[in-house]
Amino acid sequence: MKNQDFNQSDIDRFARRNNELREQISKIDPQQLAMKTETIYKPENDTKGRFEFTYWHKKVFFSYPDFILYDQDSQKEFPEKEQAMILYYFNTANGTALSEDWISFSELPDGMFYNQAFLSYTGKKLVQHFQNDKAGFERAALSLSGHAYPLGNASFIFKVLPRISLLVVHWLGDDDFPPSFQVLFNAAAQHYMVTDGYAILGSILCGRLIHSYTK
Repeated sequence: MKNQDFNQSDIDRFARRNNELREQISKIDPQQLAMKTETIYKPENDTKGRFEFTYWHKKVFFSYPDFILYDQDSQKEFPEKEQAMILYYFNTANGTALSEDWISFSELPDGMFYNQAFLSYTGKKLVQHFQNDKAGFERAALSLSGHAYPLGNASFIFKVLPRISLLVVHWLGDDDFPPSFQVLFNAAAQHYMVTDGYAILGSILCGRLIHSYTK
């Protein structure tokens, strides 16, 4: 996706697609869905229940059989864009073991085609705000519950969903090379989310890092 600013047309498109995704996963047994997504399914009766898990470290539940995402604390329904991320996750997840390796956006299915656009609203935006401020990046990352990882000059893993985490790497600049940032994905990422979904998640994460840094 080339632009992560969503207008009403985008929201309507999400809503239509979300209904299609709900129809697809309605055919799958909820216990099987729970196993593939590493969520907890709690039946309420023979026909209704809910999946409980965390999304960006927030406790949420996904209702069954209507498949709508709610905040566990406020009971409020999430907007269509967030609904789409969970619906894609539940539709794509197949239980494949996660890898110890990380890959770039260009290595995701069809990622090469959108890679320059992805870099423009992720790594390049982070450089604009953080530059060589390693300590500032570390503070912002820790405020978002990031976990340090040994890569580059500073790296943090951010857990989005039970089987989806993003890795942000910071390389400091010097006289020969400018500073840089890159968002990486688990090598098994394609088994848990579509590439467009990862584009949105990467944009959300970078926006949150920048907001945490500048507030």
